[in-house]
Amino acid sequence: MWRKSSYCATGGDCVEVGRGVGIRDSKAPAVHIPVGAEAWTAFLDLVTGQAAARRAIGC
Repeated sequence: MWRKSSYCATGGDCVEVGRGVGIRDSKAPAVHIPVGAEAWTAFLDLVTGQAAARRAIGC
């Protein structure tokens, strides 16, 4: 199942994420980039500012 960001405009120019699958461009849904769980967690930590918090507590 693919999910679009809640920040996605109604025009459809969005990045979608599929659990256990990866990411894709909503304009080219036939092609996706596989992303593992560790890489996805690291990405989310980085964009939400959690990476610095994890480093500060030694995780």
